Amino acid sequence: MISITKLLCNSENYGDSLRYVEGAAVEKYGVSPGRGPVVAWNCTKTCNLKCKHCYASSDSKRYEGELTLDESKKFIDDLKEFNVPALLFSGGEPLMKENILDLLDYANQRKIRSTISTNGTLLDKDICKSLKKINLGYVGISLDGIGANHDKFRGVKGAFDSSLRGIRNCIEVGQKVGLRFTINKNNYKELEDIFKLIKEENIPRVCFYHLVYSGRGSKMMEEDISKEETRHVLDLIISKAIEFGPNVEMLTVDNHADAVYTYLKSLEKYKDKSENILRLLKANGGNRSGMAFANVDFYGNVHPDQFTWQHTFGNVKEECFSSIWKNSNNEMLNGLRNRKELLKGRCSVCKWLKVCNGNFRTRAETVHNDFWAEDPACYLTDSEIKL
Repeated sequence: MISITKLLCNSENYGDSLRYVEGAAVEKYGVSPGRGPVVAWNCTKTCNLKCKHCYASSDSKRYEGELTLDESKKFIDDLKEFNVPALLFSGGEPLMKENILDLLDYANQRKIRSTISTNGTLLDKDICKSLKKINLGYVGISLDGIGANHDKFRGVKGAFDSSLRGIRNCIEVGQKVGLRFTINKNNYKELEDIFKLIKEENIPRVCFYHLVYSGRGSKMMEEDISKEETRHVLDLIISKAIEFGPNVEMLTVDNHADAVYTYLKSLEKYKDKSENILRLLKANGGNRSGMAFANVDFYGNVHPDQFTWQHTFGNVKEECFSSIWKNSNNEMLNGLRNRKELLKGRCSVCKWLKVCNGNFRTRAETVHNDFWAEDPACYLTDSEIKL
């Protein structure tokens, strides 16, 4: 996750205190020395929508084997002991998880900052008041287009109106909320309308996700935008970050070429910012799946991130998360923490390896059938990476 607003406007938001800390880039077990990783927990596979790009392949069924309330609390207790700074509740649709409010409140009592990644359709006013009451850190609501285009992507008519109503309900009660937008061929031309919506609705945060070819999303490789189109999208995001300033936090997710591209653009247009941008990027260290970021799925399996479920390190029902995460003898975990010597292709010779750290491994494996191959979604030119 790259904060374009932090890089260009030197803003101060909670996530920045985790991403841009001296020593973070070389920390192998957490976000920074003495702290555990940010954990994304897919707490349920059940969902009321049918999104085309769903990495979890969720649907409206109930599934056996998900963590019980007692198992969930034991898991959260261990995260507290491991000094995990933030827990992201995802799904499926997390608001369809039994006892979700109890779990959110329990994490809050353990001083773990918790957030929800939701489609927003279930966020009525009472739910929003409850989330505000338990001091939920943030609600991220997915919008992947305007009106019918969002509905088509999400597979349910009326989803856009329901999600927008959820955003408004959060804002009405003072619950921090933001948008999650997955960039693809069917919606990237609507970005101007998304920025207009952000302004009209006074939405304080937006995350732009690049496609990761995983789950149902693995069938969407042909729906990804071209490298030239990606550069145009980043140009727009950069210009809007400058226009909106620090009051709207803009981030991009799942493509660390964005970090390099933003720095290179700063050399052209914002030279006074470039030195600080490079300092921040070096402190961050690029993609840190398996290091600063972890995922636990519906059944308790531990993965390097939520898109890499083909690789599992253990299960929190059988062994505590912290022990699984600190197992330096696991071949895949050890590889992720020492990946620079394993990377191949353009990634292995890229000038910006210390800033990007090889980008996203699952895309490489999906396209090249090799976990350590170059990331096919890198849009930097050979001259830009000094090949």
